[in-house]
Amino acid sequence: MKTVIFDIGYVLVDYDWNEYLHSIFTDEHTIAVVKDALYNHGVWNELDRGVWTEEQLKAGFVASAPDYEKEILEAFDRAGEALTKRPYAAEWIQSLKNRGYQVLYLSNWSDHMFERAGDNLSFLPLFDGGIFSCRARMIKPDPAIYQLLCDTYHLDPAQCVFIDDNQKNVETAREFGIPSVHFIDYESACRELEELLKD
Repeated sequence: MKTVIFDIGYVLVDYDWNEYLHSIFTDEHTIAVVKDALYNHGVWNELDRGVWTEEQLKAGFVASAPDYEKEILEAFDRAGEALTKRPYAAEWIQSLKNRGYQVLYLSNWSDHMFERAGDNLSFLPLFDGGIFSCRARMIKPDPAIYQLLCDTYHLDPAQCVFIDDNQKNVETAREFGIPSVHFIDYESACRELEELLKD
């Protein structure tokens, strides 16, 4: 094994949408409507894909609840406030690099959230490289994004380990030939990773 590939969201960075939405709205119905509009209609995937214009994205978010346009757009604009860097993130990356592994990222991530991440992505310079979906114009679990990562960094899939919290992304990586860890929590992911690195 030569390379460890990390997803970022829910692996190295947390999103606490419930706490975030409760921090800006007090009415439970409003929170439910805004959460549904932002996350349950496929528009967030297009945000991560990086193809739609900002106007298209905003129209897509508002379409399911036009009476809540102001609240939906406020929550969208302030969405970076939902991010929290996990305390082990930098140390995990650096420890693998210290052992001689190439460490890359492959993450569904948008320019919108990148611009609002603050220091929650401060560990990015530790990576040896990687691909954000918004720059590739495709999202996991599209097999093409795994191919793009391998082509870009001249990777042999069998010599990589991929870590992701999304089961479908993990399954696609495995089908592609990349041994993978389904991230549930840090401790179990570390154990599974170490077992794969022994191979």
